[in-house]
Amino acid sequence: MTPDALFWLVAAIAFVVLEASTTALVSIWFAVGAVAALVTSFFTRSLPVEGAVFAVVSAIALFIMVPTLNKRRKKREAPITNGSPLTIGKQGVVLVDVNPGYLGRVRVDGLDWQARSDVPMPQGTPCRVTDVDGAVLIVCPVTVETTATA
Repeated sequence: MTPDALFWLVAAIAFVVLEASTTALVSIWFAVGAVAALVTSFFTRSLPVEGAVFAVVSAIALFIMVPTLNKRRKKREAPITNGSPLTIGKQGVVLVDVNPGYLGRVRVDGLDWQARSDVPMPQGTPCRVTDVDGAVLIVCPVTVETTATA
């Protein structure tokens, strides 16, 4: 490996390590440019040409990705929280007895949740999520009537 190729390899690794430590997309563009310069170093022994490839490829990567990232940053979608309304209407099973006034636990879609109910439900009872209060699911037992209305 030539000294130029070794230089660009070390530079690419350094830029990737810097990017991994900041996670702010400040140096990944330069890592892409350093890899392009590394490839160029196998075909030419001219450091100015390799430097130009590094600068041009880094600039192109930057100008292509920045507008795309800005569009994504401007999307202000509400985050989905643990007690997401996405669970309303889903069925689960009681893991720990749910009694009025006390929290129990249920499993819905393979995830365990704290749960509350107005009626007692022993462990193993099939249940349906009717509402969400923070990260606590409000559940009712699954009966013939609740199955027919769902």
